[in-house]
Amino acid sequence: MKEYWNSLLTEKSWLILQGLAKEYDFILIGGWAVFLFTKAQKSKDIDIIVSIKELEKLKKENLNKNDNLKKYEIKREEIDIDIYLEYFSKLAIPVEDIKNYTTFAEGFKVIIPELLLILKQKAFLDRKNSIKGEKDKLDILSLIFFSGLELKKYWEIVKKYNLTSYTDELKNLIKDFKDYDSLGMTPKELKKTKENAISALKSFK
Repeated sequence: MKEYWNSLLTEKSWLILQGLAKEYDFILIGGWAVFLFTKAQKSKDIDIIVSIKELEKLKKENLNKNDNLKKYEIKREEIDIDIYLEYFSKLAIPVEDIKNYTTFAEGFKVIIPELLLILKQKAFLDRKNSIKGEKDKLDILSLIFFSGLELKKYWEIVKKYNLTSYTDELKNLIKDFKDYDSLGMTPKELKKTKENAISALKSFK
């Protein structure tokens, strides 16, 4: 499997993430959460959700507020840390609801893969014609193929939050995806896995 990001950057990012986890209480989302579930592509940037109380503690980290994108940011050399806050940030579902969809993976509190897929879809739709959008696409396919997520549970969440159009977007993305090598698959494996996922998504109405 070819790595999307430079391994020196992903290693630096991983060490920063481990350091943050020792000091702060957060929910991990984004590319590193995908990696914990799939062991596919590593991440360069770090995306976390915090409470208002935890944000106060983070202020010692040269925290910047991005009002346009409704998030806070920390930059450590080439690594971007994006911080999403309950009752302030805008994700595919209300940030304050996300704490109801968490689990643990390798000691990190993360969102469940079904919800992670939805957040990744929103990120992809927002930046599909960019380098990060291409990484979002790989993360989406990795979650579907390797995380063991339940598409039925995914469907229940998109239905609850009036995001059912996401299922059609997902079917199209799966159908059009051809870069088997980036996921460490053979053409035959990719074809079969795509067929199974599309068939499952078509069963939801």
